[in-house]
Amino acid sequence: MTTDDVEGNGTPDDPWQLLTPPGTSRFEAYRDPEADPPALVVQVGKTQLRYHLACIDDLHAMLVAHGDWMPLGNADEQKPAKDGTVEGWGRSELNPVGGWYGFKKGLRGRFGSYVPPVLEALGLAEVEHGPRNNRMRAI
Repeated sequence: MTTDDVEGNGTPDDPWQLLTPPGTSRFEAYRDPEADPPALVVQVGKTQLRYHLACIDDLHAMLVAHGDWMPLGNADEQKPAKDGTVEGWGRSELNPVGGWYGFKKGLRGRFGSYVPPVLEALGLAEVEHGPRNNRMRAI
């Protein structure tokens, strides 16, 4: 996917139209800097997930520092995330927010499913799109 392939401009009135890395699920995402706290909003069917808006810049900075491909490691909140994955970093006490980037308990997981396509849409990262075990790296 290239930034030219992405529909929407990432606002509440014109959200990005994205696919999960395997290409199996469609979702919308947009920045809501006016939310308290500012959020990256992800709409998957009737389910809405919200992550700290800083996750975009923080994940990009971490990937730049990492310097190589990193597994996504997608997992629901109720399942443990593997260390060394994007999902694990999105929950780690060592990340810039000191834990979960997701706001609502029960819907804080799947960071590795929904945030990487946003970075890809912004031209900040390259994301693999295989059926499973996908990775990403900073551009």
